[in-house]
Parts: sequence; structure tokens; C-alpha cells
Amino acid sequence: MQRPRRWRFRLTTYVLRRVLGLIPVLFGVSLLLFLITRLIPGDPAVAMLGQRASAEALQQLRTDLGLTLPVWFNLEAAMQRGPLGLFDSQYFNYMGDLLSGDLGRSVFSRIPVSESLLVRFPATLELALAAMLVSLIVGIPAGVYAALHRGRLPDTLIMTFALSGVSFPVFWLAIILIYIFAVTLGWLPPSSRISVSSDLNEITNLYLLDALLTRNWSAFTDVLRHLILPAVALGTIPLAIVVRMTRSSMLEVLSQDYVRTARSKGVGEREVVTKHALRNALLPVITVVGLSFGTLLSGAILTETVFSWPGIGRWVYDAIGARDYPIIQGGVLFVAVTFAVVNLLVDLSYALIDPRIQYT
Repeated sequence: MQRPRRWRFRLTTYVLRRVLGLIPVLFGVSLLLFLITRLIPGDPAVAMLGQRASAEALQQLRTDLGLTLPVWFNLEAAMQRGPLGLFDSQYFNYMGDLLSGDLGRSVFSRIPVSESLLVRFPATLELALAAMLVSLIVGIPAGVYAALHRGRLPDTLIMTFALSGVSFPVFWLAIILIYIFAVTLGWLPPSSRISVSSDLNEITNLYLLDALLTRNWSAFTDVLRHLILPAVALGTIPLAIVVRMTRSSMLEVLSQDYVRTARSKGVGEREVVTKHALRNALLPVITVVGLSFGTLLSGAILTETVFSWPGIGRWVYDAIGARDYPIIQGGVLFVAVTFAVVNLLVDLSYALIDPRIQYT
């Protein structure tokens, strides 16, 4: 009975330590995000109102955005109002709103950033899940096949394909896919998430799931056709990583004693590969999948921009051009938090799956 209690204690301690470790990471992200948005060239007020705006309108907008306050510390306010006035600055106002859960409002639409995140995140999540599904369906069998044909032509071709997937820029591949399958062949739509003519009752804002829940098969087919090209373009990098990791892990497992013992007992090759080798080889792949999924959420900006996908990436991209500080800060911070949480869940799940992991 002592061992399970000790194991639970170590697990609890490990989880708490990993959760507390997120605090300095998120603090550093918020600080870097604040600095980067302030280093964007140009006057945000001029970018928002245009070159012909009056000086009074520009000054009023700067006041509304808090841009007239000092960036770090307000010495003038401290001399007039006391020590607390020292913190009446852009950074401390930003951190105060952030800690209270207020991400601000868009300068142009005046819609709260948190509401826009709830609307746009399902689109990014659906695209990331589809891209990861593509990488797993293709990557794991390709990696296994390459490992079983090590040093031969199939292995060389698959690894060349994997290297190409990492090397090609996502936006370039997206443009090539649009030109071939949308413009030249006309098989798939080049942009957007659903056709204007489709009628879909939105429940979760995950369009494929909503179409299944409402049994709207025409909308399901339309959403799937719109999803294929951006999912393939976004999934090329994790696909290449999954292929290489699966091949490397399979080669290591196939050289183990228990695999050779299974073969010497007359176990069929298919059973040796699927039941003995692949199950153990997938352990490091799980870690790669989790980390790649977090990367997909943060790396969807280029893909969403090329395909006019209404997700967080396209939203933040448009906000950067418009100098919409609240959207930039809220969107990037949300993606950073999501990435950190995904990494945490991967660490915890990996430690639970592999009994060799020690909670120390």
C-alpha cells in the first residue's frame, strides 16, 4: 500500500511543479509581447485614423489608447499623487487588465477581444486538428514502412519527402496547392471556410462537428472540401516530423531483444510489427504530436492568411497591419497560453503512459 501512495504523492508534486513552472513562462511572454507591440514602427493613431486625420482626433485616440502615458513608470504622477502614481503607466495598466481577465476591446470594431477569441478559436482549432490528422494518417504508416525497408529505395524516397516537407515554406506550398487543385483543376475551393450558399446551424463553431450534429450532409461535404487544402498545407511540417520520428523509433525498437525473441518463436512479421514494435515505438511520437499540435496553433497565421481562413491567425495578421494593440496582445497571448498548456498536458500524459518516467 505504501508504493501507490508514494507514487500518487510524486505525481501530485510533479504536476504542481510543472503548473507553477508556467507562471514565469507566461510572465515572460506577456512582457515580450508588450515590448514587441510597442516597437512596431509608426504611430498607431495615424495608422488607425489615416494621414488626413486632425491633430485633435489623433490626440484623443492616443489618450483613449493610453499611449500618452509613460511606457514603464510615471514619475510625474508619482510626484503629484504619491507612490501609487508611479505605476500609472502603459505597462502596469496592461498587466492590471490582464490579471483581471480583461483583454480589452478592438479599436475599430469595439468588440471585446475575449468575445472575438471565442468566435475565431474554433476555426483555428478545427484547422489544426485536421492538419494533425493528415500528418498522423500519412506519417505513421510512412515511417513504419521506411523503417522496415531501411537503406532501400522506399526508405530513401520517404525520407526525401520528409525532408522536403520541412524545407518548403508553408505559404509557398499553400499557393502551389491553390494553383493546382483550385485554379487549374477546379477540384477544391481556394479560400474561406464554407460556401456562402451553404446553410449551417452553428452550435460549437466547429463546422464539421456542427454539420454532424445537425445531420446536414451537404454542409459537411462543403466544409470538408474547404478544409482539405489548408489542412494539407499546414500539416506538411508535422507530417515530416512524425515520419522521421516514427522511423527512428521503429528502428530502435526492432533491434530490441524481445522483438528478436518474438520472431524466433515463429510469430508472424505483421504481428511483430503491430503488436510488439509499433506500440512501444509510438511513445516518443506522442510527445512529438503534442508539441507539433501546439506549433500548429501558433503557426497557422500564414496558412489562414493565404486561404482567407477566419481564425485567430488571420485575425492577428490583420490587426498587425491596423496597429490594433488589444487584438495583437490578446490573440498572441492566447496562443502562447494554449501552447504552454498543450506542452504541459503532453509532459503529464507521457509520464503516465511510460512507466519508466520517474517523478523526480
